[in-house]
Amino acid sequence: MTYEAAGSIAAPGFVTAVGHPVRWRLISELAHSDLAVHELTALLGQPQNLVSYHLGKLRKAEVVTARRSSADGRDTYYSLALARCGDLLSGIGAALHPGLRLTPPTPATAVTGRVLFLCTGNSSRSQMAEALLRERTAGAVAAYSAGSRPKPVHPHATTAMAARGIDLTGALPQHVDAFTGQRFDVVITLCDRVKEVCPEFFDNPRLVHWSIPDPAADPDGLPAFERVADDLAERIGFLLHAFSADERRHHDQPRR
Repeated sequence: MTYEAAGSIAAPGFVTAVGHPVRWRLISELAHSDLAVHELTALLGQPQNLVSYHLGKLRKAEVVTARRSSADGRDTYYSLALARCGDLLSGIGAALHPGLRLTPPTPATAVTGRVLFLCTGNSSRSQMAEALLRERTAGAVAAYSAGSRPKPVHPHATTAMAARGIDLTGALPQHVDAFTGQRFDVVITLCDRVKEVCPEFFDNPRLVHWSIPDPAADPDGLPAFERVADDLAERIGFLLHAFSADERRHHDQPRR
């Protein structure tokens, strides 16, 4: 058996896309939350033109996606395409040597915690996220949702969840004030507008933003809700891996 000379093998695209220190720092920040350009420039301490240049490189590699803010159309939210990153990473080891092929992690299990999902109406995105997380963990993670201006649950949200075996017919919208004083491990805003008015919560939970378009505003109708459900299901899967990593770190800390 012969092997191709190392010098003749091009570096995998993921390596060249994220190998620059600024680009690596960008995807490291975006791995935790969707962020606007002005937030990224503040976190990196770099000028906006430089940050935008490197974001453009990441978008070209399809590692990062961009979406115009629904709260301020002059701003753009960037998201890390975690599933694509996983696919690209799994092939990097094999590109170096067949014995180094990476395999995706198994689904996270046995996690606990309290998570609150927020959007404006608490009528679709946050209700769907709450239901998906509760179903995925069999209730081990206490999931809740609320809105800044609650309104009835959208029928298409109920239909999209029913297709996944989840019943939303009894879901009731709640105002975010109903959770004042309660402790959460993570508070996740799903709407760019509610992110701007998100209240403070007891015990400083981790704040995460998922910039997800309002399916009720999409003329596509039910398919838009189905796309949001798919997006939420993927993001929740990665959230559970983060929960598992946090628990492992907690258990591995030396006792005093």
